[in-house]
Amino acid sequence: MEGDCIFCKIAKGEVNSEIIYENDNFFSIFDIHPKTDGHSLVISKKHFENALDMPSSLGAELLDCIKNTALKVMKDRNAEGFNILNNNFEAAGQVVNHVHFHILPRKKGDGVSVVG
Repeated sequence: MEGDCIFCKIAKGEVNSEIIYENDNFFSIFDIHPKTDGHSLVISKKHFENALDMPSSLGAELLDCIKNTALKVMKDRNAEGFNILNNNFEAAGQVVNHVHFHILPRKKGDGVSVVG
């Protein structure tokens, strides 16, 4: 479903979105249904259905995008911490079948519940 994939369309510039950070293989944007202030998504530029489909060789670039996105969003939102979430397959809550990681900026006492 690469042709209908919203994240592929954003990666190709077919759908406009504010880019927070990007490198050669990943980019980050704000989630359109945020769970916290600054909730962001780190998305692969190439279409992989889930984390199991993504080559391990992309790990360093993935971590680079996660780190730089989290640092920027935490600073901009005065957050005290963050969660990284990745849902794989429908049973685990994956809605868009394109690998992506959620960055949830957190503040002490914000009332957000994350399974951990």
